[in-house]
Amino acid sequence: MKTQIRKKYDDENGEENQMVKPKLKSVAVTVPLPVVGTTQEITWCPGCPNFLVLAAWKNALTNLIKQGYLQENFAMCAGIGCHPKIYDYLNISGVYGLHGRVLPVCLGMKLGNPNLKVLGFSGDGDAYAEGMEHFIHAARYNADITYFVANNQSFALTTGQSTPTSAKGFKSKAEPDGEYNMPLNPIKLALAAGASFVARINPKDIPHTQEIIEKAIKHKGFAFIESIQDCLIFDQNPGRDKLMYKIDNGKDMKKAMEIADSWDYNSKTAKIPIGIIYQEEKPILEEKWPQLRKLRDNKISWKNSK
Repeated sequence: MKTQIRKKYDDENGEENQMVKPKLKSVAVTVPLPVVGTTQEITWCPGCPNFLVLAAWKNALTNLIKQGYLQENFAMCAGIGCHPKIYDYLNISGVYGLHGRVLPVCLGMKLGNPNLKVLGFSGDGDAYAEGMEHFIHAARYNADITYFVANNQSFALTTGQSTPTSAKGFKSKAEPDGEYNMPLNPIKLALAAGASFVARINPKDIPHTQEIIEKAIKHKGFAFIESIQDCLIFDQNPGRDKLMYKIDNGKDMKKAMEIADSWDYNSKTAKIPIGIIYQEEKPILEEKWPQLRKLRDNKISWKNSK
């Protein structure tokens, strides 16, 4: 029964008792925002674009959690390098992986619990040198993983040696005469390998980066995001931002390949497309195996599968 209050009052005819409902006051309730950052000291160089990447990731995760995603269902693996230090600055469960071995750990997480939203963080050396074989096969399997690669075209943590995406002629302590190979095109490689979501971002545009991250996480399948950014110490590229323009392609593979071909990671004058280069829904790894499909459909773990 609802609570009622007996109120005694006088009227023209004398004292009467009357049942009245209480007046309820509206109370403002403040819902605390999820804490997606940590108090760990940030050790990136002052002005590093990774600060902007971190801000975009914090914004994206906060927004997704407000939309109903559970913070405890996010899990991450980070590699070795400057950018993977983001592991220390995001309040998400996960592990540091070995150099180049981020994606095998991410795949292991999905096999262990296909209901997790798994995130991988690498630099270009981590992803495209030691980790190249894993990159190809993770895209081919189309596991439901979001893989973020910060590409500054150098091994910045170890004093700027060249990576597979360094421009031809790039000079470092290891190659004082300059890199003599043409750079790899990771976007074309991801498309050829079968990645179902391929995007490139400029970290200096935080709102756009946040938007791409959220779309990548919501995408069902292997989502690859490459961040084209400078290393302020070993590979500055002044004026490159002016060459960047936004695109938003769907599942047109021919157009996606044309977009990928438009910048070869070597040219200093070619336009650089950023945004979603390719996106298509297709079967994911977790749907191909009945055991994983059962866990995913019923939103349970192996422990509760019997």
